[in-house]
Amino acid sequence: MKRKIFPIVAGALAGLGLADPALAQDVVDPTAIIVAETVSGGTGYILNTLLFLIGGFLVMWMAAGFAMLEAGLVRSKNVSVQCLKNIGLYSIAGLMFWVIGYSIAYPGFEGGFIGVADFPYAMQGVGEADTGTGYSVASDWFFQMVFCATTASIVSGAVAERVKLVPFFIFVTVLTGFIYPVIVSWEWGAGWLDAMGFSDFAGSTLVHSTGGWAALMGVLIIGPRLGRYGKDGKVAVFPGSSIPLATLGTFILWLGWFGFNGASQLAMGTVGDVSDVSKIFVNTNMAAAAGVVVAIIATQLRYKKADVTMALNGALAGLVAITAEPLTPNVGMAIVIGGIGGLLPVIFVPILDKLKIDDVVGAIPVHLVAGIWGTLAVPLTNADVPFLAQLIGVVATGIFVSALSAIVWFAIKVTVGVRPSEEEELAGLDIGETGIEAYPEFARASGS
Repeated sequence: MKRKIFPIVAGALAGLGLADPALAQDVVDPTAIIVAETVSGGTGYILNTLLFLIGGFLVMWMAAGFAMLEAGLVRSKNVSVQCLKNIGLYSIAGLMFWVIGYSIAYPGFEGGFIGVADFPYAMQGVGEADTGTGYSVASDWFFQMVFCATTASIVSGAVAERVKLVPFFIFVTVLTGFIYPVIVSWEWGAGWLDAMGFSDFAGSTLVHSTGGWAALMGVLIIGPRLGRYGKDGKVAVFPGSSIPLATLGTFILWLGWFGFNGASQLAMGTVGDVSDVSKIFVNTNMAAAAGVVVAIIATQLRYKKADVTMALNGALAGLVAITAEPLTPNVGMAIVIGGIGGLLPVIFVPILDKLKIDDVVGAIPVHLVAGIWGTLAVPLTNADVPFLAQLIGVVATGIFVSALSAIVWFAIKVTVGVRPSEEEELAGLDIGETGIEAYPEFARASGS
C-alpha cells in the first residue's frame, strides 16, 4: 500500500471531445484508446481521493466490528471495559498517527531502516490541492491512520479480561506512535524491505502480524486469566457473552475489509484501476467464504460438532491471508489461500491452550499465523516477488515488534502494573475499571 504517483493525461477528455466522429470510425488509434481510459488530472485527483475516503471510512467501521466481536466473545462482566478499550484505542491511534506516526511511516528516505519527517503532519490549506500527487494529502493520511488503529484492535482482544485500562492505553500509545509506523516505513514507506522486493499489498504482515506479535508478547507477559488452566492440564471453558454480537462483529469486519483491500489499489483514475479494485473485492470475499467453509468442515470432523466461533475466526483468517496479495490470484487461488487461512485457527487455538497461552478471541492464530501464511503465499501468484524477501520481511517484523513490545509490556508491568487484583478480575473489570456493567441484571443474577 505504498504511496505512488499516478500517471495523468492532462486534457484527455477535452481532446476527445474535439475529435471528428467520422474519422474515428475510419481509423482506430490505439493511443487514443489508452487516453480514453485515463481521466484528466483534476478528475483523477477527485476519483483517487474519493477511493481513499471511502476505503478509509470502511476501515474505520472495522473498529466497530472489532468492538462487537470482542464484546461478544468476552464474558458479560467484561463487556463494558472491552467497548471502552476499543473506542479509546481508535482515538489514541488517530492522535498518535498525526503527531508522529505518519512522519515515521513515510519519512521519504528510500531504502532506510528508520527515519522521521516533519511532524506533526501538515494537511493542505482550505481550497488547496496539489493535483500532481494524484490525491489529497488529507485523504491519504486518513486512509493510513485507520490501518494504524486496526493494528491496536488486534491486541485488545487477545489480552482481554485481565489487563487494566491505563496500562493498555499506554501500550497502544507506543504501538501506534512508534512500533507500527517503523514497520510500515520498511515497505510502504519505501524502506529497506521494499528495496529488496518484499511485497505486502494491504498488510498481512505490516498490519496483522504486527498486531499479532504485539498481542503475543502481551499475552505471555501478562499471563492467562484466573482459572483458565488447571493443574491437571484441563482448560476451563469461559463462554462469551453473546454469539449474535460476535457474529455481527465478524460481518462488520468482512464489510470493512473491502475498503481495507480494495482501496489499497490507491488509484481509481483509469479503467484498469477500477477493474482491479473490483477483482480485489471478489478475491477478498471468496477467501473469507472459503475460510468459513473450511473451518466448519474441520471442526465438524474433529469435534463432531461445528464450532461457530471457529467459523467466525475462519472468515477473519481467510481475510487476513488474502490481504498480502488480493489482486494477482485468480478466484480459485484466492479460495485456496483463504481456505488454508481458515484452517489455521482450528489447528493453532488448541496448540496455544496446550502451551497455556490464553488468547481470548483467537487473535494470534487469526492475525499473526494467517498473516504469515498470506505473506509467504504471495510468490505463488505474483512471480515478481521473491520468496526470500517475503521470508525476511516476516522474520524481521517478528523480531522487531516482539522485542519492542516485550520491553514495553514488561516496563509497564514493573512500574504501573498491568493486571487488576484477583478480586477485581473475578468480579469483572466492568465494575473495577468503569463502574458501569454492560448487563447489570444478568450479571448479578448469574455471577458470570
